[in-house]
Amino acid sequence: MLAVLSPGQGSQKPGFLTPWLDLSGAEARLRSWSALAGVDLVHLGTAADAVEIRDTARTQPLLVAAALLAAEHLPMYDVTLTVGHSVGELGAAALAGVIPAEAAITLAGVRGREMAAACALEPTGMAAVLGGDPDEVLASIAAHGLHPANHNGAGQFVAAGAAEGLDKLAGEPPTKARVIRLRVAGAFHTPYMAPAETALAAVAAGITPSDPARILLSNLDGAAVGHGRDMLQRLVRQVTAPVRWDLCMRTLADLGVTGVIELPPAGTLAGLVKRELKGPGAPEVVTLNTPNDLPAARDLIARHGMAPSHEPTMHFRVVVAPSAGTFEPSPDLAEGDTLRVGQVVGHVATRQGPVEVTAHDSGVLTEWLAHHDDPVAPGQPLVRIGGHP
Repeated sequence: MLAVLSPGQGSQKPGFLTPWLDLSGAEARLRSWSALAGVDLVHLGTAADAVEIRDTARTQPLLVAAALLAAEHLPMYDVTLTVGHSVGELGAAALAGVIPAEAAITLAGVRGREMAAACALEPTGMAAVLGGDPDEVLASIAAHGLHPANHNGAGQFVAAGAAEGLDKLAGEPPTKARVIRLRVAGAFHTPYMAPAETALAAVAAGITPSDPARILLSNLDGAAVGHGRDMLQRLVRQVTAPVRWDLCMRTLADLGVTGVIELPPAGTLAGLVKRELKGPGAPEVVTLNTPNDLPAARDLIARHGMAPSHEPTMHFRVVVAPSAGTFEPSPDLAEGDTLRVGQVVGHVATRQGPVEVTAHDSGVLTEWLAHHDDPVAPGQPLVRIGGHP
């Protein structure tokens, strides 16, 4: 199984898009997207310096555009799963077919501008906390009135909040942990971003999403999201909610992902995957930074991807588990029954309570892929839906 990762803010580097503009149609595509984003993506990706591309309003649409531009040169029909980090979720959602690329760029532009505006309201920031006992790190973050904005896994947390609290955390770091202040405009993924969430929700309300054409994971809880409307709501909510990249990586492991490609600007997420998912069975990782890396990425997809098929597959005809737990199929349904869109086919029993599983398409219940009390992982296929009645 192959996963494609879309990186988030902080991964950008000056000039990283320069080699991509040599590809036919790339510059025209970026100029078209620039009109939607409200920024000059060609300039930002080629000539802008580190300070200019660190501006949140510019960085976010630039990162989404870079990921989508590179993905156009990959055989995405063979990719089973997509997931993004923070603003990278917009790119991942577009690659999964939930929203068009143009909508992802537009939302990234709005998200970046509104988050930058929210940052200007009061002095806030973020700091990476590396190492230490996770429980002690989280307790220390809370004790200083801060929020755990990112759970990145591999011993990495990001604290966010008032500048005064960050100074105190740096002066009193948790045992065996290092605190590194990040050069960002404010406290992303915390309640400080509430005005940006409200503004993004207003724009997102005008978009009609589609259900994912492949497995799509959410930063909110690492779960596979089966419905487009749910994912769009999660994309909005994520502006103020913590990024649970640790749970996304756990899902990659649970699903048995064997190959990973990180889209440009690549390196950060690939590094986290390599440190967290190591040992026997660790996925093979390719970082896609320039067109020269395309052959290696295509080769990885050929060896780890899903071959095209005319048979029903999880791309568009399988209902998947929204979270980990045990599956309880609906006692009123049997193979051969007709399903309607939104019909409850069962639920996943979790520690937090039952989570409903609903059909994202109409058709015939052709096969149960999981049965009573079967343990399931997020994204695991549960029910196969056959042709429309």
